[in-house]
Amino acid sequence: MFYFDYDEPLFRPPSEAQSLIFQITLGCSQNHCTFCGMYKSKQFRIRPVAAIAAEIARIPVAHRAHIRRVFLADGDALVYPQAGLTEILDLLANNFPHLNRIGAYASPNSLTTKSVAELEVLRSKKLRILYFGLESGDDPTLVAIKKGFTAATMLDLCHTVRSAGIKLSVTAILGLAGEQRSSEHAAATAAWVTALSPEYFSLLTLFHRHNDDFIRSIQQLTRGGILEETLRIVHGLAPEKTILRSNHVSNFLNLAGSYPKDRARLITDVEGAIAEARRRPQWYNAVADYQESFY
Repeated sequence: MFYFDYDEPLFRPPSEAQSLIFQITLGCSQNHCTFCGMYKSKQFRIRPVAAIAAEIARIPVAHRAHIRRVFLADGDALVYPQAGLTEILDLLANNFPHLNRIGAYASPNSLTTKSVAELEVLRSKKLRILYFGLESGDDPTLVAIKKGFTAATMLDLCHTVRSAGIKLSVTAILGLAGEQRSSEHAAATAAWVTALSPEYFSLLTLFHRHNDDFIRSIQQLTRGGILEETLRIVHGLAPEKTILRSNHVSNFLNLAGSYPKDRARLITDVEGAIAEARRRPQWYNAVADYQESFY
């Protein structure tokens, strides 16, 4: 059910499908990554607290008891100034009596704006999970996509989040490094995730969405290459306790399991997919053609 109009495009993680969404920011403060086409039509801005309060007021009182989760959009809502963000979290808690979790996207840029103490305050006000786009643990790949942060810096920032007791869902992108650095991208990403052991780790696949210039700059992996890269990642992962998902619309191989418990089974699943795909060489040797052009 929609209670108010959104400023499109609106994105949210798959796990927030049942959440009520509030756009406390529009666009992304770090909207220069060359691979990403999520917010190219928007100029970043922070919406005033009063606008969020007005949207909350439009939700019928009889409906409010059914709200269990809220997701704060757009691209990196955590960049919202601390005083205003705590005010918004208080408004949510006061108006939704059964609210048990608030989530948000967090860019590395937004994480630089919050101390451990500030994050602890946010967690006490039900901000319990942040979705973080690592993209790659390989520094040359991060430079190529203009991420703006090194893998080591992002790891330090994410350790800060974990020390505040906030869960992290980290994403990386299959095919992002092209054929040029596929092996390095896979190995470094697996090592980064192993070092952090986030609660969740998800794999997406590079696809066309307002990023044609970047895609032309690399030699794209075939579907077989994507599967081989996936195998290198799941084989290299050794986190203490992390749930792995590969269930984005861009993925053509869905994976689900927990490390370390399901490591052997996940490796077997990917190996089986590769063996099956090789029986269809035309499919195996073709570049995946999924794309989004609406936004």
